[in-house]
Amino acid sequence: MNHDPVPLPPDLYGRGRDDRFLRFLDAVTRFYLPIATRKDRYGRRVFPPPPAALDLVVAARATEAEDVVSLRLSAPDGRPLPPWQPGAHLDLVLPSGLRRQYSLCGDPADRRSYRIAVRRLPDGGGGSVEVHDTLLTGTRVAGGGPRNAFPFAADPAVLLIAGGIGITPILAMAREAAGRGLDWRLVHTGRSRASMPFADELTALGGDRVELLPDDEHGTPDGAELLRRAPAGSAVYVCGPAPMLDSVRGAFDACAATALHFERFSAAPIVDGRPFDLRLRSSGRVLPVPADRSALDVLRENDPDTPYSCRQGFCGVCRRRVTSGAVEHRDRKLTDQERAEGQMLVCVSRAPEGECLELDG
Repeated sequence: MNHDPVPLPPDLYGRGRDDRFLRFLDAVTRFYLPIATRKDRYGRRVFPPPPAALDLVVAARATEAEDVVSLRLSAPDGRPLPPWQPGAHLDLVLPSGLRRQYSLCGDPADRRSYRIAVRRLPDGGGGSVEVHDTLLTGTRVAGGGPRNAFPFAADPAVLLIAGGIGITPILAMAREAAGRGLDWRLVHTGRSRASMPFADELTALGGDRVELLPDDEHGTPDGAELLRRAPAGSAVYVCGPAPMLDSVRGAFDACAATALHFERFSAAPIVDGRPFDLRLRSSGRVLPVPADRSALDVLRENDPDTPYSCRQGFCGVCRRRVTSGAVEHRDRKLTDQERAEGQMLVCVSRAPEGECLELDG
């Protein structure tokens, strides 16, 4: 293959030399293209480092529904915050040290603040209760991101489906769809109208494009019923509890839509799990991990302060080092080098049946 430089076209004004602008553009491209596409010694693309940690303050707080509060977070000095796109989430380090992720539900055009909404779950992992009880107006909190594992592609025709607090990323997508003039519609389900946040905001945004389906008025819809609203050739975006996601996924092949995007806010069900053991190197204690539970679940029973966040294998908060044993990696975060070094994300990764993984620490 010939790798010689391609001659630049002649000057646009007919002079006997290369065009100056294209010569300048060629020089810039030759300088920056290798930087933008460079790879490390393992052949992986090298991407810019993640954004620095954020120092945030709770600028405003509001009750949006039963057991749901929204927080508006700003930089203490008022400086613009990093940009984000619909579907993105924010990492928060709560005063106790717990790390949690919350979808951004504000306006991406507003660079002065982020908005999140959190439902209080008394029997959850403790993060939502802490947000409700301690993050009052004026409270400082550390953050990271934003990051996006649920990007909105702005398809020409879109059906947005949200269950309960799953409306948070979907609301930002609806705002984007309306701003772009897309053919969009939104269905929001919940236990009751009183439990469904942002109902008035949604109705004001989309009018009859928005449909609210409280369970106590309409019953609990299944996936096929929800997907009947999808235009032919459309893309479906859904966020909500696991039963809703499973029902939508099961009915998707029979609907008129052609693409399905989803995000769950609880751990994904374990598929093809096998029982194995964990040995804690510091104490020598052996913890059995059943086929239907994750290593994280078992570790948290032993130590409730075990760090975690996404429970889906992409944030890296639950990373542990394995000093012996074979790991079945099921995450979307660790590199080949990190896996070779013995790192493991205990929220999703496992071991072969009967294997014992020894964890450092």
